[in-house]
Amino acid sequence: MTNTLLKGFPIKEGERTETISKRRERRYAAEKRFKILGILSILVAISTLFLLIGNMINKGFSAFKQTYLELSISLPENKFPNEKQISPNVISELNFKSFLKRALLKKFPEIKSRRDKRLLYKLISSGATFDLQDAVFENPKLLGKTITTLAIASDDVDQYIKGNITANNQGRITIKQSKWIDKLVDDGVINQKFNLKFFTNGDSREPELAGILGATIGSLLTMLVALALAFPLGVAAAIYLEEFAPKNRWTDLVEVNISNLAAVPSIVFGLLGLAVFLGFFGMHRSAPLVGGVVLALMTLPTVIIASRAALGSVPPSIREAATGIGASPMQVVLHHVLPLAIPGILTGTIIGAARALGETAPLLMIGMVAFIVDIPQGINDSATALPVQIFLWADSPERAFVEKTAAATLVLLTVLIIMNLGAVLLRKKFERRW
Repeated sequence: MTNTLLKGFPIKEGERTETISKRRERRYAAEKRFKILGILSILVAISTLFLLIGNMINKGFSAFKQTYLELSISLPENKFPNEKQISPNVISELNFKSFLKRALLKKFPEIKSRRDKRLLYKLISSGATFDLQDAVFENPKLLGKTITTLAIASDDVDQYIKGNITANNQGRITIKQSKWIDKLVDDGVINQKFNLKFFTNGDSREPELAGILGATIGSLLTMLVALALAFPLGVAAAIYLEEFAPKNRWTDLVEVNISNLAAVPSIVFGLLGLAVFLGFFGMHRSAPLVGGVVLALMTLPTVIIASRAALGSVPPSIREAATGIGASPMQVVLHHVLPLAIPGILTGTIIGAARALGETAPLLMIGMVAFIVDIPQGINDSATALPVQIFLWADSPERAFVEKTAAATLVLLTVLIIMNLGAVLLRKKFERRW
């Protein structure tokens, strides 16, 4: 007995049931394969992420430690009994570099040749001289005494102690220097401490003295300018488009352009800043002010889209109830709708700010790639940003800058994770389900 047609051929009822069962099994098998592929894709993504972070931790964790030489230094007698006569100019005339050299040479009395002495003196960083000088500035009573100080080692010694470089006559550490370093290690002269200079110093051409404070302050000032512009403008634009703007072709055109701007590559905003703010308005190059304006333009579409979504999520009943008790349209928005939408608005703003904080391309275009040693004091001072600082260090030839680059990247990632985590927690805390 035949039943319905399948693919144009008459089939029996049993054959039809068997065909449907096979098709169902193939669909289930395909769905199972799709789930397996999805799980594998997630595992590959997580593994790649952990591999990347693990590689950065492996390379950058050693940057949080710095090698020092513990030296006993004899300071000259104080020629001015009256402390008021000891001026910074008097102290600066002392040859602190020679004090360090003599203290180090006492550890190796067998060294006589000038060549070997020069090799020995290279074990100490040039920054050790300024550290000793600053210590005497702060306490002039040290003059005439023998003090024990920690002299920062050169970047080559630091990398040798950490095992990142090896000794050879053609390398940064010679065979002779390696023997001297090993002797200092055996004598307990060399030790490692937490690298506070990494967080308190600005940039430097000497890797052991380079820090992220200048770039961090530059990023902070840039983000303050960006948020001061993007947040109020973005929220105001979202309120107008969502609550007051008529629905016509012009508002549709504006909405499409806002969505398109959110997907524009960041370097385009950098070119805009270079042409308009630097070229036309003549703003100060490499200043946090111009960097903040450029990042504000880049963040503005994200803030508008997130704010509109937050405003749209507020139920119409809230607006109707406020209108029913006599509130004006502006009062409805400001007193009832906006407070309920603030958690979503802040979440979108934080996410947009986190994206802007990690941007490098637009800042490169406006000159924030310059080598800046001083800590910026205001939004018009020359500055750089933390992502740009990482870019500069990654391009440096010294081996010590490799770990500095990875360590600064870890700091930046930590800040970004904290910002995104804060956005999630903020949304969880204040989110309302209607």
